[in-house]
Amino acid sequence: MRTALAAALLVSALPGLAFAQAEDVVVIRAGKVLTMNAQDEVIDHAVVLVRGGKIVAVGPADRVAVPPGAREVDARDAWLLPGFIDCHNHTAGSLSDLNDGVYLTNPGLRTLDTVAPENENLKVALAGGVTSVLLIPGSGNNMAGFGTVTRTAGRTQADMVLRAPGSIKVAQAGNPERYWFGVGRAYMNWNLGQTLEKARAYHAGWSAWEEAKALADEGKGPPPPPPPPLDLAWEDFRALFARRFPASVHTQMFQVVNKTITMLGDRFGLRVVLDHSTFDGFKNARLVQERPEIVTICGPRQYYFDRAEGRIVGVAARWMENGLREVGINTDAPVVPQEELTLQAALGCRLGLDPYQALRGLTIVPARALMIDGALGSIEVGKDADLAVWTGDPLDPRRHCRLTIVKGQVVYDAGQGRRF
Repeated sequence: MRTALAAALLVSALPGLAFAQAEDVVVIRAGKVLTMNAQDEVIDHAVVLVRGGKIVAVGPADRVAVPPGAREVDARDAWLLPGFIDCHNHTAGSLSDLNDGVYLTNPGLRTLDTVAPENENLKVALAGGVTSVLLIPGSGNNMAGFGTVTRTAGRTQADMVLRAPGSIKVAQAGNPERYWFGVGRAYMNWNLGQTLEKARAYHAGWSAWEEAKALADEGKGPPPPPPPPLDLAWEDFRALFARRFPASVHTQMFQVVNKTITMLGDRFGLRVVLDHSTFDGFKNARLVQERPEIVTICGPRQYYFDRAEGRIVGVAARWMENGLREVGINTDAPVVPQEELTLQAALGCRLGLDPYQALRGLTIVPARALMIDGALGSIEVGKDADLAVWTGDPLDPRRHCRLTIVKGQVVYDAGQGRRF
């Protein structure tokens, strides 16, 4: 009984797009491939071979054997990159259902129930080369519920969903202060802490029972006591405390980012995505660098007026100048339209961010933050063929996305109706 309920609550490894056939073979010929792999390989005059929606070969055109009958995508005058990933999205689901301000912490809510395939916002996301997003609740609550990692293409919810839950959404500053009559950070942090303590106690109780049962099954211990009561309000938190998905936290400015690090990271031992990370939050860069399971995603505000220096500085650039090795970029769509994710990265570069690091911040960095880098975020053998063909450097506003490919299938073609 409990296993079936848990399976219904924790959706993972769902099948790919229904229209990607198991033996469908596609060859993509590209002028330049930015793999975003660990070696930072850039391959000119390249071939990417896809079978059944998976990448099976990547390399120079003269070194990759192409089977006869493969469908060809000709991008020999273009750049090929991994599909972009946005860690902060509100448009993959019904916007009217994402902000249920019932309590200051809402541990039982989830965006999985709101996923809306093929809506107009997703279509423009595909036109911007964005193939995956984290659909999260709004920030009107201190804990707004569970997010969902989805693709931006797919006819059904099952086609779209990559993992649910995809995160637990927390907001530690900004909007939650306006909750009902108004609350401050002292109460929010106490209330959030006691909510997480209850969730952790539930997880610990079940973990102890499962361990005792496993020993009994092996003949190494006495029969276990009856299992703890099943409580659906806390069940999804078990995977959170097992660190199978992160807490994504609306957090900004030095003091609040610092509290996120010390509270959610150190006190509760969670994987954490620092979302927004704006104003002078970059002063925490050394603390983040010391904690590899915390990832920083910046945006949509890419600038900060530093009063000490009397000038505008780039937020992402400052994180890296202060010691961080990588940083991601987000939009908070529809606050900034999803298709303008690359413009957010370009603005970061205008204010000092290294362009290649910015492209990593659209691909492999958010994939690692969301713990989907085993399947997405780079162009490597064995990963899903979620890709985008660009007329040149995506950070150059004069360039545009020509084709977006999901599981080896072209889902957006600017030649058949360019969106912008």
